[in-house]
Amino acid sequence: MFLRLLLLICAPLCESTELFLIVSPSRPIEGNTMTLTCKTQPPPQKLDAKLQFLFYKDGRALGPALDSLPEFRIPVVRKEDSGSYWCQAKITSIKAKLSRRVQIEIHRVPIGNVSLEIQPPGGHLIEGEKLVLVCLVTEGTGDITFFWFRGARGLSLKMKTQHSLMATFEISAVRESDSDQYYCAADNGYGPSFSELVSITVRIPVSRPVLTLRAPAAQLVVGHIVELHCEAQRGSPPILYQFYHEDGALGNSSAPFGGGVSFNLSLTAEDSGNYYCEANNGQVAQRSEVVPLNITGRRTAKDAVRSIPSPVPQESTYFNSQAPEQLHFDYENVNIVSGDEVYSLVYCVQQEQPSAAEPLGTHPGDKDSSAIYSRLKKADLTDMDYDDVM
Repeated sequence: MFLRLLLLICAPLCESTELFLIVSPSRPIEGNTMTLTCKTQPPPQKLDAKLQFLFYKDGRALGPALDSLPEFRIPVVRKEDSGSYWCQAKITSIKAKLSRRVQIEIHRVPIGNVSLEIQPPGGHLIEGEKLVLVCLVTEGTGDITFFWFRGARGLSLKMKTQHSLMATFEISAVRESDSDQYYCAADNGYGPSFSELVSITVRIPVSRPVLTLRAPAAQLVVGHIVELHCEAQRGSPPILYQFYHEDGALGNSSAPFGGGVSFNLSLTAEDSGNYYCEANNGQVAQRSEVVPLNITGRRTAKDAVRSIPSPVPQESTYFNSQAPEQLHFDYENVNIVSGDEVYSLVYCVQQEQPSAAEPLGTHPGDKDSSAIYSRLKKADLTDMDYDDVM
């Protein structure tokens, strides 16, 4: 539909000539071009001079001066360009006519298809990197106000208004605490439209781990159990630790919540050498310093398991005396283990009075000895003694 303005042009223009203001397009959209044309109908046939045209909006001239061209073009109209328009035709500087005023409404396109993009892509960053949150819209005209939010509860981070379909928000150096969900919104006067949530994960690379050897004694021998403890002071979990002897891998263990891990090693004669560990959380692998381990000998056990000893031979001594018979006891604690009980062995030797017909001397065959086992106490782990305590 064309908006037409009637303008009665004074002489020498014909009294019946009409002036029309043509608006193209008839329904102007914000962001597009709008053209105003001032046209006479029917065209005057007898003119001594050309007509001069001027266009107005809300009482303000749109051009700097009269122009022979009957058109005025606005390259990009905005919502603020809505208002009352008319045109003027002149044949001299004195004689002129103004058209009727007409209201022109500039229409705005609502926001559509809001999205949030992450730079670098993927949303996985290392602590200290720059994070760029790009809010985009595919539809919408005029000045657009962009908003950035953090978390499902919508903690407001930034607001920016500009005449663009895209806006950015930067975090120059992210920290591990910046790990969260983010989203953005855009509004051009019809109400905000929101993007979907985007997850951001910020990880801390592992620091150089420290390997500690925890041993039961200063002098290590075969059979000792040594604890190898590896720990990185910084690094986002989970952290995978790998233990090495020289260049050979001993084993690995994961710390799902951070901290360190331990690896127990039962020493053999071949275990002397250099040890180190490695920490890796998927960002970078770090290796500890080398720790030497020296084995000085073998561990021995004293009486860890004992057998029952044979009785010790005893000599019987006979005395020329009228004293009654004497019993002589020899004790030997042999630590005989039976179940949870410990016994001692006692030898009982009876001394006999020799007869007159028999010479003084030793008669092994006349010895009357007997063995008595006496239960002493319950067996305890302390009954087992070793050269080196684990």
